[in-house]
Amino acid sequence: MFPALEKEPKPKTLPDPYEDFMYHHLQYYGYFKGPTCLSTVRRPLEAVSRDSLKLSSPLVKSRQLLHDDLGEVNPRLREPRDLFAFFSGSGPLGAPRWPIECEVIKENIHHIEWVPPHPEYFYQPTGNEKIPEIVGEEKGTVVYQLDSVPTGDSCFISSRVGGKRGIIKELAVTLQGPEDNTLLFESRFESGNLQKAVRVDTYEYELTLRTDLYTSKHTQWFYFRVQNTRKDATYRFTIVNLLKSKSLYTLGMKPLMYSQLDASTHSIGWRREGKEIKYFRNNTDDGQQPLYCLTWTIQFPHDQDTCFFAHFYPYTYTDLQCFLLSVANSPVQSQFCKLRTLCRSLAGNTVYLLTITNPARTPQEAAAKKAVVLTARVHPGESNGSWIMKGFLDFILSNSPDAQLLRDIFIFKVVPMLNPDGVIVGNYRCSLAGRDLNRHYKTILKESFPCIWHTRNMIKRLLEEREVLLYCDFHGHSRKNNIFLYGCSNNDRNFWLHERVFPLMLSKNAPDKFSFHSCNFKVQKCKEGTGRVVMWRMGILNSYTMESTFGGSTLGNKRDTHFTTEDLTSLGYHVCDTLLDFCDPDRTKFMQCLAELKELLQQEIHKKFKEFGQDMDLEGSWSDISLSDIESSTSGSDSSLSDGLPVHLLNIANELSQKKKMYKKKKRKPLQSRKQRNKQYQKNNLMKESKLAEDAPERAGFASTLQKQPAFFKNSENASSSMMKNEKQRVNESQLNGRDRGTSLDSSNMTTLILTKNKERMQREKPGFTVSYSPKRSTNPSQEPAPDMKPNWARDRYPATKRGRTATTVCPSLHIYTYP
Repeated sequence: MFPALEKEPKPKTLPDPYEDFMYHHLQYYGYFKGPTCLSTVRRPLEAVSRDSLKLSSPLVKSRQLLHDDLGEVNPRLREPRDLFAFFSGSGPLGAPRWPIECEVIKENIHHIEWVPPHPEYFYQPTGNEKIPEIVGEEKGTVVYQLDSVPTGDSCFISSRVGGKRGIIKELAVTLQGPEDNTLLFESRFESGNLQKAVRVDTYEYELTLRTDLYTSKHTQWFYFRVQNTRKDATYRFTIVNLLKSKSLYTLGMKPLMYSQLDASTHSIGWRREGKEIKYFRNNTDDGQQPLYCLTWTIQFPHDQDTCFFAHFYPYTYTDLQCFLLSVANSPVQSQFCKLRTLCRSLAGNTVYLLTITNPARTPQEAAAKKAVVLTARVHPGESNGSWIMKGFLDFILSNSPDAQLLRDIFIFKVVPMLNPDGVIVGNYRCSLAGRDLNRHYKTILKESFPCIWHTRNMIKRLLEEREVLLYCDFHGHSRKNNIFLYGCSNNDRNFWLHERVFPLMLSKNAPDKFSFHSCNFKVQKCKEGTGRVVMWRMGILNSYTMESTFGGSTLGNKRDTHFTTEDLTSLGYHVCDTLLDFCDPDRTKFMQCLAELKELLQQEIHKKFKEFGQDMDLEGSWSDISLSDIESSTSGSDSSLSDGLPVHLLNIANELSQKKKMYKKKKRKPLQSRKQRNKQYQKNNLMKESKLAEDAPERAGFASTLQKQPAFFKNSENASSSMMKNEKQRVNESQLNGRDRGTSLDSSNMTTLILTKNKERMQREKPGFTVSYSPKRSTNPSQEPAPDMKPNWARDRYPATKRGRTATTVCPSLHIYTYP
């Protein structure tokens, strides 16, 4: 069709510099034996094409080259193995890794998401709730019990997919026939927690929760399955080993129940159920810490049903992986959401890091973006943090104009699950190290606490690149309703109360869920190892812990109702909405909130003074009052004191600390360049010359004074010598007088002290001499002697010492002039 183009000779192909580099690289490591340049290979092998050379030549020994299954010539490099845990649409999800002591059933547990059509109100106590007698397995029958649960006496060793090797035992009792109505319990699945079930009556069971692995405490989270139910019977369940003296169950919170038959037939998911709910102290103390019980009754909706009970809506590690898989497979979301592996947990599970931002058009635009860091599930039993995180990710990854604007102006660093090991095994608070990770953000033990060590290191690198506007860690709270924030009061008066603006804005955007009154900004010593305080110490002004209740709301239209997953995910949207208000170029909202905060603070100060029976005028000086004195401590927070490091990690920590100190001692200041040394030398010379120029007039006047009054210096020396004689005599008397009191005074020390004080006083009076002295001391110039007079000091100027303490010597200055 175009003969002119067809007759045109083909351009001569030039050697590819990348291929030459790769052949040189392979030869260097011994995978290729031949010439380094591809052009020299091509000459003796003209009949062999370049692509066939790569595939068939015996000179190439690399295993990193892949070919297509159909034999077509399309070589490519193999992806780096196990570098990033990317998801692939064709491959399966990475199976969770369990400690080798844990038995795991093979069934996959999955629940549908469902929102109740009507509000689920708190339970209203009637006062007639029964308190069952705790009888234990002595008078009951054990129908379910875990074997060999790791406690505080042991430590994590290794892990594997599927947990313990061997055949999985049937821990539940064997039914004797269709008429046997014994419930069958199970909790050996992801996030499950139940150690023992004892049948104490036909329809009554006592339940014992498993403590966090490798600890002997932290029993709060429960999640288990029951089978072989009866529809018309009223069952009673009593958990007998809870550790907290206060609980939301005393304020009307109900447990959650899930029916598989309802889910499959009516698409009904988790719902609040239970009557006769009572939280009380267990009277069968064993001499250790007191235990508390939770009891409730329930009627199952179906016969022969499989039901689940949980402390809160479960959100497992597999749920997170399924969500991230959908993001990775989305052609749109994967453009601005990059998935990476932050690190591997102690058991080898992947800790994911999401970087969310729109691609910048210029390098300057990319550098100008501020960062926002969000994390969740450092406490594995606080699954409400994952639901808020899911709501945030759903919105920020959407095509909403507000979401696009946020991605344009921010870089979001998100760690959706900081403690995957604890989530998998069903812990409430700890990792497999047996410690609360939110008390060890300052740790130097990278191998023992990898998740928080890498998170802190990631944020530290991020701070070196750009400003981090906000850090927020999502948590759950088991003793207070509503949602609120813990922050850190700022000491810089230029940003006074600024850390409270974001929480106040959030309370205005979500008035029926978020309570600003419950927020607290006091930094306590016991919270120094938390993520909130550590990030604040690193320089992030707006550093928060978001606490969302396990119960519900006491505010607005949602008053006295339980939170659903929809309520929590909607709060993730409100976080984004508040972030836009907080960074609005129009500062009207910001200044309005700041003025409101000052007014609220004034009211709080007045209230505090009235409680102490005092009245104070706060005009002008009220902003100088320390905020830590006004606020109460966060003792109501769902916190646990740090247990310190486990015994097997103490020696490692000490060795690392000593190595770090030795490294600091050996580290020397780097040598300056010749240009820097010359510049510093010139600067020092200029300073010396300017100082000499300033002191020249003083020296001239000083010399003339010496020439005019030669006798004064002599008289001063005589006065000094006579004073020293008198002082020695006084010192001897004071020593004799103090011997009876068991005191002694060294005359040489006293002499040195007197001369030092006199010299300092003289130098303070001479211009051009600077000597440090205490500003609290005051002198009376009327006590100074005239230049012509010989000083005559009173003997009572130096009182004797008392009770072994050297008296502070106060003496007038002597005009003892010395040559400069």
